[in-house]
Amino acid sequence: MIEFKNQRNPVLPPMYHIPDSEAHVMPDGRLYIYGSFDDRDDVYCSETYYVLSTSDMKHWVLHDEALNGKQISWFNDSDAVKYPGIDWSHPTPFIQKMLAGMSDDGTDIKDRFEQQERPALLFAPDCIFKDGKYYLYFCMSDDSEGVAVSDRPEGPFKDWVQLPCGGIDPAIFMDDDGQAYYYWGQLFSHGVKLAPDMISFESENIKDNLVTEEKHYFHEGSSMRKIGDTYYYVYADMERGKPTSLGYSTGKSPLGPFAYRGIIIDNDGCDPQSWNNHGSIECVNGQWYVFYHRSSRNTQQHRRLCIEKIFISPDGSIPEVKMTSQGIGDPFAPGEEIMGYQACGLRGKCYIDVNMDMETKDDYPEKIVNISDGDMIIFRYIKSSSEIKRFQMIGKGDAEISVLLENMSGKVFEAGTIQIRNGEQTAGNIYAAAGEYEVKLKVVCAEKFELLGLKFG
Repeated sequence: MIEFKNQRNPVLPPMYHIPDSEAHVMPDGRLYIYGSFDDRDDVYCSETYYVLSTSDMKHWVLHDEALNGKQISWFNDSDAVKYPGIDWSHPTPFIQKMLAGMSDDGTDIKDRFEQQERPALLFAPDCIFKDGKYYLYFCMSDDSEGVAVSDRPEGPFKDWVQLPCGGIDPAIFMDDDGQAYYYWGQLFSHGVKLAPDMISFESENIKDNLVTEEKHYFHEGSSMRKIGDTYYYVYADMERGKPTSLGYSTGKSPLGPFAYRGIIIDNDGCDPQSWNNHGSIECVNGQWYVFYHRSSRNTQQHRRLCIEKIFISPDGSIPEVKMTSQGIGDPFAPGEEIMGYQACGLRGKCYIDVNMDMETKDDYPEKIVNISDGDMIIFRYIKSSSEIKRFQMIGKGDAEISVLLENMSGKVFEAGTIQIRNGEQTAGNIYAAAGEYEVKLKVVCAEKFELLGLKFG
């Protein structure tokens, strides 16, 4: 178990990567986040689940292992019942168009393992409480799905049972009348009422194509919530060409029909290789939040949990929000150090990677590397009640960086240019009036420059 305090993005310490986040306030009043766990370089997810929880959105606990894929008896068992998942041999029109324009490194990582024997990977889960028990719904890299049970919201989860369906990304929803609904699928989603045992359902009652790629931009990652009398189906949305967004559709029944409503957040630009998104929305103490992930290390993997505040408009819509560095806390204040890995936008060739420098890695476990001429590094947001006259870059190498600030009205201006030689700032005057800003660091030129962090004042 690990305890820490943080309201910035990413939420977890840099060495822990929990994507695919399903957030639920459980009966004890704490918020619990269930997700997969990235700890491999070659494929999404891993063989383990860990649960994260908080009582105040500030103090966090990363609990001990909740479930291990190696424990699941039917995985790689040739005698186990197999249920069909997505048929990748017949990709939908959007997938055909997308794959036609992408290199091998850009294709969906799961597709690469279609014909190989898979490790016992646990993909995105979800969890719900009923009658004193917590039911964890999970899926694996052989398209099998299952449920495990615990007396505690953080697990460990045991007594696993295979479900009579195949696919990925299960979601569980309990309606006001106590009826539970189960969702899953990729490209085409499926939903069904669960029996009171929270395990069984009748296959003939499955509703297919609740949301689809062609009508709703659905890729994967089902998540269901109810606000008022409206059901919100949240999922990985590929309206913008690849599923880097979380989008949503709404309906008046938990099994639809659903109408597409738009995008909540888009993680495109968090990393050069960013490919997917998966998350949820949840209300905590009267405030709605979106839980999502951002990739790192110039890969599709190493995805990290991030959180933003969202608002439900009077007409039921959810206005799109931007990724931020500040997360759910206040904007960064003068003198407060902003870590390089907290950048929420990277344009060009630069990316966030592990810091292997023995002299600095304890204070700066990650850094922005491969910084090249013309790159842009973005941090949102900073705020000062007095004039800003200084920007201090903490890093190594040589660079000339133009500091652009965008105010809350959308006006962008150059606050000054900084010269850095051998990691030391040798020149640069900065000025901005008091206010709140998005920081855009435009790299005029760079030579072996790496950014560890920055301060302003």
